[in-house]
Amino acid sequence: MLTLIIPAYNEAENIEAVLDVVVQMPDFQQIVVIDDGSVDGTYDRIKQYPVESIRFDHNRGKGAAIWAGVKFAQHPYIMLLDADLIGLRENHLRSLIEPVVYGDAAMSLGLFGTGRFATDWAQRVAPNLSGQRVLRREVLESLPMIEDTRYGVEVALTRHVRHSGLKVTEVPLEELTHRMKEEKLGLVPGFMARMRMYWDIMRVLIR
Repeated sequence: MLTLIIPAYNEAENIEAVLDVVVQMPDFQQIVVIDDGSVDGTYDRIKQYPVESIRFDHNRGKGAAIWAGVKFAQHPYIMLLDADLIGLRENHLRSLIEPVVYGDAAMSLGLFGTGRFATDWAQRVAPNLSGQRVLRREVLESLPMIEDTRYGVEVALTRHVRHSGLKVTEVPLEELTHRMKEEKLGLVPGFMARMRMYWDIMRVLIR
């Protein structure tokens, strides 16, 4: 019934904390992890777990990674989850599943809460950026040009669902956060990666 898709790019230091949680949950009939051209050993970490994996030979962006997972998925409901979450618990994921799989929402949108000020504030101001969501499969399949959205994929998804008049349920995810780009890459490289992400988002908004 439910496929979990986790796109990952250079998350060798973070992804095990996420996989340790999700592989224990019977809620997922399929777990697909997409290594988006990582060069830091992310794929070696993934292969240690009982999940299905896809590996890109170069970085193609988050939108392309998610689309590869959708094409691989075998079930009518799909959860999208980031690979760098801190404090993930099973109840976080079940609270995202409930409104879509057992309710009438087309998409649930997870918002960090009481995690850290910077990430909590960012998602309260711009919830469209959240990478934690559950959707009906046909919603993802109907999103135009998803492969070209790169890091703008979350904004594109949220706009697509709302413009289609479908119901979205926002779900607070207490005590959950993620590692910021500046923490993973260092101040200057992290800032540059953030600027590239914002450019991808602007491209989606302009389109």
